[in-house]
Amino acid sequence: MGVNAKTAALVLGFVFIIVGVLGYVPNPIVGPSGIFVTNTVHNLIHIGSGIVLLLGAYSSLGSSVALKIIGVVYAIVAVLGFLMPGDMMLGMVAMNGADRWLHVVLAIVILYAGFGLSAESNAAIA
Repeated sequence: MGVNAKTAALVLGFVFIIVGVLGYVPNPIVGPSGIFVTNTVHNLIHIGSGIVLLLGAYSSLGSSVALKIIGVVYAIVAVLGFLMPGDMMLGMVAMNGADRWLHVVLAIVILYAGFGLSAESNAAIA
């Protein structure tokens, strides 16, 4: 079974929601003192990104379109993260060096999923 855009949108959507919720729970990975620094706005952006991806997978918007939208947003966030001084993007979103590089990787992965994966599954026809 190959991975298609819908599967990618579902997996990434759930991961974004889980990461967004984890930002509110003390842990060493994501949060105010985690490896990946987040604040309330950053957590809400993760949850919102996950919702958009899930809506894309289950609506007429389409998984590929949702992945492309979120991929472009994360590419912009990646660029802004390196252009903006300090640890607050646009004065609202907490981030650190680990976040900046993670956003680059996420943009690449999500854009590949949106542009490179087929929208349909390649189920065998019997």
